[in-house]
Amino acid sequence: MITMMLAAAAAAAFPVQDAPQDAGADATRIRSVLLYGDESCPPATSPDEIVVCTRAGESPYRIPERFREQPSERPANTSWVRRVEMIEEVNRAGLPNSCSPIGTGGQTGCTQEQIRQWAQERLEAEARQSRVP
Repeated sequence: MITMMLAAAAAAAFPVQDAPQDAGADATRIRSVLLYGDESCPPATSPDEIVVCTRAGESPYRIPERFREQPSERPANTSWVRRVEMIEEVNRAGLPNSCSPIGTGGQTGCTQEQIRQWAQERLEAEARQSRVP
């Protein structure tokens, strides 16, 4: 009972406001623009538009100009993926199946390479024989 009385008193203390009849009549468009360097504020495109311009500094970039363009050949600019690829390329000579006199598995790679070459030559010879009438 007491809560109902409190709810009724609260409702009476805050009257409901009516919505404006013509809400679209006062509608204005506000456009916020950030300006850098010597840029000028653009004009409004209609009478119902307000353009707010703010100077944001000399450059739109957060990185200072001296750090923006750096050569990619520097080791610090090389990705870890590329570093691993370079290490694999250099060490490929000593890997198994590499056909290299260096390393423990070079002889198996030479044999496999010779077998592949023989198979390719055989396919080419068969293709030549089938073309000849």
